[in-house]
Amino acid sequence: MQEAAVRADEILDGTFAAIKPPVHWTHGQSTEGGCDVQRRRAVMTVISKERRGSFLGVIERYWESRDYKQLSVNNSDIPAMYYRTPDGFNVRVLVGSNGQAFFEVATPCVDPSEVFPPKAETVGPNYAGKKIPFPDVRSDFWSANSSLSSRT
Repeated sequence: MQEAAVRADEILDGTFAAIKPPVHWTHGQSTEGGCDVQRRRAVMTVISKERRGSFLGVIERYWESRDYKQLSVNNSDIPAMYYRTPDGFNVRVLVGSNGQAFFEVATPCVDPSEVFPPKAETVGPNYAGKKIPFPDVRSDFWSANSSLSSRT
């Protein structure tokens, strides 16, 4: 389980490294099941309604460049994308109505073992183990109230 948790963290690290400009984020709750682990991160940068499609597009292009297979897309008021990595990890991103993006990686079933907390340093305060507040970081790019197609 620990090796799978480290792999889940690597998936999240790579995904966040692909987001340009970078966003502030915090660890969400990590959970262990009987034979699996879930790692979560929440974005603390406000993703405006006008930029959500662009944000998800960055994630989609990165995941597909890594040969992740798309499982499902939700295009509602709370958009979400679900993918599976070639090695069987399920990854998800969804953007809440308040502009907060939530990521989750769920491992395949693996041999049980002790699991340690993620090692990655958050960008901004770390709310791991606490209630994650609404996003409170404004970005000139991700929080802008204009769509990219209307900018010249």
